[in-house]
Amino acid sequence: MFESPKLYNEAGFKKENDAKDFIKNLAGKNGKIVEIKKSKQKENPPLLFNLAEIQNQCTKKFKIKPDETLEVIQNLYEKKLVTYPRTDARVLSTAVAKEITKNLNGIARGYKDEETKGYIKKMVDEKYSTNLLKTKYVNDSKITDHYAIVPTGQGFENFNNLPELHKKVYKIIVNRFLAIFYPAAEYQKIQITVEIENGKNRENFYCSEKICTKQGFLEILKPERTNNKEKEESNQENNIEILKNLKKGQTVETQNYELKEAETSPPSRYNSGSIILAMENAGKLIEDEELREQIKGAGIGTSATRAEIIKKLEKIKYIEINKKTQIITPTLKGETIYDIVYSSMPDMLNPKLTASWEKGLEMVAKKEIEPDIFMKKLTDYINTKFDKLVIKM
Repeated sequence: MFESPKLYNEAGFKKENDAKDFIKNLAGKNGKIVEIKKSKQKENPPLLFNLAEIQNQCTKKFKIKPDETLEVIQNLYEKKLVTYPRTDARVLSTAVAKEITKNLNGIARGYKDEETKGYIKKMVDEKYSTNLLKTKYVNDSKITDHYAIVPTGQGFENFNNLPELHKKVYKIIVNRFLAIFYPAAEYQKIQITVEIENGKNRENFYCSEKICTKQGFLEILKPERTNNKEKEESNQENNIEILKNLKKGQTVETQNYELKEAETSPPSRYNSGSIILAMENAGKLIEDEELREQIKGAGIGTSATRAEIIKKLEKIKYIEINKKTQIITPTLKGETIYDIVYSSMPDMLNPKLTASWEKGLEMVAKKEIEPDIFMKKLTDYINTKFDKLVIKM
C-alpha cells in the first residue's frame, strides 16, 4: 500500500472500509524482521536565556505575562543577582566566558538552595570542565549590545527579602546556567522493520523505541513528570529489553490489528509567552532570502518592546489574555481592525515590511543612501497608505 492513493498519509487510510479490507488481507499472517537499526544519540544542553526565551518559559511555568516576567528580572538585575535582561543574545562573550568561574563560585558561596548545592558538588566531584571558550555557548558575533541572561553570583544580601515568584524565576535562570557545564544526555534508539506478505506484495511495518541511558544535563533541566509519564518510561524500558532480543530474519507472530479514528487538528493558540517567540522569529515567514537575512535575529519589535506591544494590544482591547492559561484570543474589535487593514494595505501585516525598513536603515548606516531620502520614502509610503483609510469630507 506504499504511496497508494487510498492512503491519507503513510500511517492512515482515507476510508474506513479500505482499512478494514487491508486488515482482512493480513489477518493470520506472521511477520518477518527484515531490518534492525541500533543507534546512540546525544542531546546537548540548550543555549542560555535571552529575554524572549525566559518570558516564554515563565508563561508556561507560572502563567504570568511577558511584561510581568520582565518586571521580575529587572528587579533581580537591580538587586545585582542577574545580568541585564533586555537582550536578544543566547550566548556569552569571550571576555565573560574567561571570567565565568567567578559567577559559579559566587553561586556556590551565596545561594543557599540545597538542590543547587548538589548540582555544583557533582560538577566538582565529576571534574566537569568550566572552560566554555570553544563551545556553542560563546560567540561574540551573535552579541549586539548585551550577552545572555545569567546569574552574577552576587547580590545574595538582597535574596531573602525577594517575593517568592522572584526567587523561583531566579532559580530557573541558575538552572539553565548550570546545565551548560553538564554533559550531554544520551539515548539508545532501536528501529525495527517487520515485513508481512499481502498477496503478491509485501507490507512493511515499523516500530521504534528510545530511552535515556545517561541523564547528563537533564538531571538539572528535568522535564515535568506526571504519573502517566512515569508509566510510559517504565513501558519504554520493558519494550527496549524486548526489542534488544530480536534478530534479523526472525519470524514474529502478529497478534492483532486495530483501527483508530483520528481527526486533523488546527495549530494550538498562542499564549502570551509563545507569541513573544513568534515575534522574535517572524523573519522565518519571509520567502525572500535577502530580506529574511535582514530581519534575522530581530523579528517584530525588540527584546525591550515586545512585552509592551502585547500589553498595549490587550489594553486597547484588540486581544484578550486568559489569566489562568495565558491563551491569547483576538476580540471582535481586533478582528475587525485586521479585516480593514488586510483589505486596504495587506503589506502592513507582513514582516517583509519590517525587513525592508531594516534594510533601508542599514543602507543609511552604511552611507549608501542619504537619511533624508530614506525618510521621504518612509513618509510618502505612510501617507499613501493612510489616505486610503481616511474618508475625505
